[in-house]
Amino acid sequence: MLIYANPRHAGHSGRQEMYRGRLVPCHEVPARLEHVLAELARRPLGEIREAPPVARALLEAVHAPRYLRFLETAWQQWVALDPANAELDALPSVWPVRGFRADLEPANFAARLGLYSFDAGTPLTEGTWAAAEAGAACAAAAASSLAGSGAPRAAVALTRPPGHHAGADFFGGYCFVNNAAVAAQALREQGARRVAVLDVDYHHGNGTQSLFYERADVLTVSIHGDPRTEYPFYLGHADETGAGAGLGFNLNLPLPAGTDFAQWRAALATALARIAAFAPDALVVALGVDTYEGDPISRFRLASGDYLQLGADIAGAGLPTVFTLEGGYAVAAMGTNVVNVLEGFEAAAR
Repeated sequence: MLIYANPRHAGHSGRQEMYRGRLVPCHEVPARLEHVLAELARRPLGEIREAPPVARALLEAVHAPRYLRFLETAWQQWVALDPANAELDALPSVWPVRGFRADLEPANFAARLGLYSFDAGTPLTEGTWAAAEAGAACAAAAASSLAGSGAPRAAVALTRPPGHHAGADFFGGYCFVNNAAVAAQALREQGARRVAVLDVDYHHGNGTQSLFYERADVLTVSIHGDPRTEYPFYLGHADETGAGAGLGFNLNLPLPAGTDFAQWRAALATALARIAAFAPDALVVALGVDTYEGDPISRFRLASGDYLQLGADIAGAGLPTVFTLEGGYAVAAMGTNVVNVLEGFEAAAR
């Protein structure tokens, strides 16, 4: 398998986030990806490459140009307010909720920051845009590598920051650019008639769902913690099945806190059966390993060894597959768990 690693990910390194009413050190840290790279050095699974720049047109096929322009210039705007801001993260504090207008971009920076976000747990830093853009480049390159004769069965985008919570014009949940959506759109543009996105992160991929909710060419399937109790709370229910042309092309499989691997794997079987019925030409897996029993902000009970079987089950779909890296906040276990998925996939795909 080909592996694309984000060389600029460490530039995004938030100091603090708002979590359950307190400012705490960020859970989403550069060491997450470094542990994955270290484990791949110990258990090599394929060539690790650097991705070429991502086409702006591809990003704009997923995200609103106005939103991308904001991300690209937000740090400069933040520091222009006060040079001392260079020593702080930018965190939103106001949002245009029900009854407020969102069509006009405010002149005030704090208002613009709130316009394009949905939580106070996702700090924007000096290197955020460069890291997010380079991560999207990894996703696009991974998708492109599956095209043509002699293509590998799978490609991996070691993206950081993660992406599945980012929507057309909003960030949150540690996510700024939706890497799984970029990969799916790239696959469509290079000729795949249908693409399935399977999200196995503990948290529902609300951004991915919203991006494809009215499309029939991309099936979105997510296995995640029940949004009645788990972040991001406001999407991810089982009755959300798509709208318009996309009606019937979104499947949510919410599970209760405390779910073990046997229960989780049964949901995965349901997800894979729906994907098989859709008959896609390619699969994108939004790979979060915050389903791990030791994760500090999640409440499923998968063990490290279970991720080998998870990878094997996904390989059983028999599809060209792009993996994009999502959540996982038991930092020291991150490498083992991610590489177990990839190793399980490789072994079963031979």
